[in-house]
Amino acid sequence: MFLWIIKRDLLLAVRRRSDVLVTLFFFVIVVSLFPLSVGPEMNLLRTMAPGVVWVAALLASMLSLNRMFSSDYQDGTLEQMLISPQSLSLLVLGKTLAHWLVTGLPLVLMAPVLGIQYDLPSDALFVLVISLLIGTPVLSLIGAIGAALTLGLRGGGVLVSLLVLPLYIPILIFGSGAVEANMAGVDFAAHLSLIGAFFLVSLVFAPWVTAWSLRVSLE
Repeated sequence: MFLWIIKRDLLLAVRRRSDVLVTLFFFVIVVSLFPLSVGPEMNLLRTMAPGVVWVAALLASMLSLNRMFSSDYQDGTLEQMLISPQSLSLLVLGKTLAHWLVTGLPLVLMAPVLGIQYDLPSDALFVLVISLLIGTPVLSLIGAIGAALTLGLRGGGVLVSLLVLPLYIPILIFGSGAVEANMAGVDFAAHLSLIGAFFLVSLVFAPWVTAWSLRVSLE
């Protein structure tokens, strides 16, 4: 059932390619506009690159949160999942993994290409990719909680932003901090370790909290 959920959500994402492309297009546009606005000063661009890429990835990831459960909620699939003998937490984990594969992973793959605009050295690009690879799943796991809590509510998109943005801040700080530490010649392992700790905690608790939130929203 876990693999079936992932395969099903990936197939739906392929059929609705425009939703996926909007997220990726938003990420590319936001990151690309900053060099145009601040000018060609390379030292300034290198300094601001980690924060710009991470903020753009965070906002792009949030764009698709409302769609994580809404279509299943509207066609009744979500209710069938709730009464299924399968663990709802496991089903939620499958949907979250599928969400990351269609939103987070493309951002990770595009990041080094966009980082070249900021004249980032190769080792900084490597750290940027690693930090996004560990951090973007956390964005999906935490975002799933907000999407479940606001399911079916009017203005749910705004509420999701208000709920999850404060929880995203530590990931943003340590993700961009890892790249900045590398560029400053400082050990960046502690930053990545902290993101990894957030990932493990989110992986254990977020599916359970999301499943509980879905039950509350559908009551």
